[in-house]
Amino acid sequence: MLIMDLPVEKWKLYISQKLTSLQPLLKEQLCHSMSLRDSFLLSLTLFHPEDEEYLLRLSRYYCVKKDPKMTLSCKEEGNKWFRKKEYRTAAVLYSRALSHAEASSPEMAVCYANHSAALFHLGQFEVCLEDIKRAQGGGYPEELLPKLLLRKANCLLSLGRFQEVTEALDSMEEKMSAVQSLEAASHHVLLSKLNQLKLKACKGKSGSVCQPAVSDRIQKDLEPWEESSRISCASASVSLNFSACKGRHLVAAKDILPGELLVREEAFVSVLCPGESLLLQGSAEAMLNGQPANEDLHCHHCLKQLLSPVPCQGCSYAKYCSHACAQLAWRTYHSRECSFGGLLLTLGVFCHVALRSVLVAGFAEVSTLIKQSHTEEVVTEPVAEAPAPSVVVEENSASSIPGCDADGRYSSSYQAIFCLLPHTEKHSLELRLLYSLSVAALCKRLGEAGLEAFISGKSTPEDQGGPEAGKACPEWEVPGEAMLRHMLQLQCNAQAVSALHVSGAENGPVVSSKQVRVATALYPVVSLLNHSCEPNTSVTFSSRTAEVRALKSIPRGQEILHCYGPHRCRMGAAERRKRLLSQYFFECCCLPCLEELQPNSGKRASSQGGLFRCPACHKPMQQGAEGLLHCSSGACEVRVHEDHFQHQLCDLRLQAEAALELLQCGHPDQSMELLLKCRLDAKRFLSPAHLMVGEIEDHLAQAYVTLGKWQEAAGHLRSSIQTVEAHYGPSSIEAGQELFKLAQVLFNGRAVPEALHTIQEAENVLSRHFGPQSTQLQELQEMKACLEELLRGGGASVASARPKMS
Repeated sequence: MLIMDLPVEKWKLYISQKLTSLQPLLKEQLCHSMSLRDSFLLSLTLFHPEDEEYLLRLSRYYCVKKDPKMTLSCKEEGNKWFRKKEYRTAAVLYSRALSHAEASSPEMAVCYANHSAALFHLGQFEVCLEDIKRAQGGGYPEELLPKLLLRKANCLLSLGRFQEVTEALDSMEEKMSAVQSLEAASHHVLLSKLNQLKLKACKGKSGSVCQPAVSDRIQKDLEPWEESSRISCASASVSLNFSACKGRHLVAAKDILPGELLVREEAFVSVLCPGESLLLQGSAEAMLNGQPANEDLHCHHCLKQLLSPVPCQGCSYAKYCSHACAQLAWRTYHSRECSFGGLLLTLGVFCHVALRSVLVAGFAEVSTLIKQSHTEEVVTEPVAEAPAPSVVVEENSASSIPGCDADGRYSSSYQAIFCLLPHTEKHSLELRLLYSLSVAALCKRLGEAGLEAFISGKSTPEDQGGPEAGKACPEWEVPGEAMLRHMLQLQCNAQAVSALHVSGAENGPVVSSKQVRVATALYPVVSLLNHSCEPNTSVTFSSRTAEVRALKSIPRGQEILHCYGPHRCRMGAAERRKRLLSQYFFECCCLPCLEELQPNSGKRASSQGGLFRCPACHKPMQQGAEGLLHCSSGACEVRVHEDHFQHQLCDLRLQAEAALELLQCGHPDQSMELLLKCRLDAKRFLSPAHLMVGEIEDHLAQAYVTLGKWQEAAGHLRSSIQTVEAHYGPSSIEAGQELFKLAQVLFNGRAVPEALHTIQEAENVLSRHFGPQSTQLQELQEMKACLEELLRGGGASVASARPKMS
């Protein structure tokens, strides 16, 4: 769990103190096993007015009401960054200005126009046109329209849409004639640019100007697959099994090939994770810092990349990629959430996911399942101490499996989510109290609108009032119990949705990229996958859609397994088992763990200590007692406390960050000098498998790319790949991304045979994770076709690829 999953620290501390102050009888009552309904009802009695008042004070720190002053402040701050040619930062600030602007106001139109200017300089011409259209339709000042239309014509020219260029220029000419307030100098400049564009458009129509390639690749149709008749969103290659020890799980119904798509499932519900700056700094401060966060980069409904935001008309937090997403979110859940944005940010993502699950499912279905759980004990997965044989579920018995419908089909549905285990008795008393009081607080605030409004979404309170405002009455037992159930389920069943975020100097030769968590979501079918520390599948995300692919050949009858986090390449069995027991409440008995725990096993994973080198003989260090590391060489008796190595590592990381900053500021020679020193220092105390060694090699590759020294850059990337493969495994996404970068560098360096070999390696790895339709696979295929043409003597020109360095 991350910082944003749970409520903010001050609320957690407050609940911890409340638990300490409770009467012994109440504590004893809480410790005893009780139903979720009873837990929720007890929490309502424990949630006092002073608790509510304190929570509301906290939530005001994360206020999401629109503030016209912030529109001006963010726009002016955006203008500063625009003048510095930092267009990404400017776009973020203009987007935040839009979030506070009144819908369809001239201020919103100006913000869209400014945002379009930033997008134009970032080469996002299609999206720039969308912003221009919104500015024109929103009351953009007449005297500024000629300049906006000139930008529109430039976008259309860049996209090769020459007929539309002429139309835009004609419209611009009309506006220039109509606007009397234009200064002579401005009029002359605009007229000159208009005439230049007319000439270019004319040449373009006659074929003198080559149509530029559109930057966005056209996605091919989704790869064909046969869906299972028994499990929605799953391939016919998998079947649902059940055993007393494993519960529900998936097995191969036939032999499965590497890269084969096994599950493609859209999230039943997802909630965007707020940026840490918002949680740590509060709304106002975070708004003006210009650093892009998840809420700026992704649609709050579908999680697609957010280039041209459509802000919620009721709050300043939610943004969408289109009016369609905004309307769908409003109808489905956001009309009931909008006024409580600050409270939901305070209570954390898990609480928000729990609320949204109930809203998306609908009160009728939630109520039905809650009543069933009271009268006939909803069937949940049993947990057995001894292993039991796994059997394929027959059609006539499948309806008894948790989450299956009466026909025995397992669907990506609320029923399946409801039947996930909450593990109530295994959560700590403090966490249970935190969850139950958070749900009680949310229900009390929702109670202001009444249950009918909560169900229908027809009205919401205008503000968050005082502590006496709303009260949760018995009618809130059903949604309250359901939300508490979901909060308890999420620790073991939530999926962290990730995406590739790109950063780096704009228009520079190097782009930095890394996988980051963007949302928390519930996927009922993906939740069927059990854990292995060396899985045979990979789970990746495209917006809200999760895709599960085979990493290796899976013979018929073998279980399909996913890694919940701790992988054998990254930590030893003892630490992995400890983490899994802490978060998922089971002791891992997967094959890698059993092998490593065998006496004298040659497959034992390296400990954290093994990533450090002995300062005397440079042999690997081994973990000892009380934080002491000792040399693995029998002839050396050196012992060093781990803190000493951690301090050295911290200093090294600071130097590497300083070197990267020098590189991004246009000082590659100084950066390289510092990085070479870092490399030498790292060799003295770090193992070649330590990730920091790989990061330094990667930064050196960036420096050489900046200087156009492709072969030198390739050498450092090869060293980085060795580290990444040692840490994550040769078939990991991380290794595939490094191979992709190396292919780009070799392609740019015209190292044809090496580039073709590396492209093949990268394709083999990345296709297993992302499938043949991914953007990276398409780019690799384009590079490959170009290089093969060169080998045939076709004289094809090699357009440079922009390496994405992580």
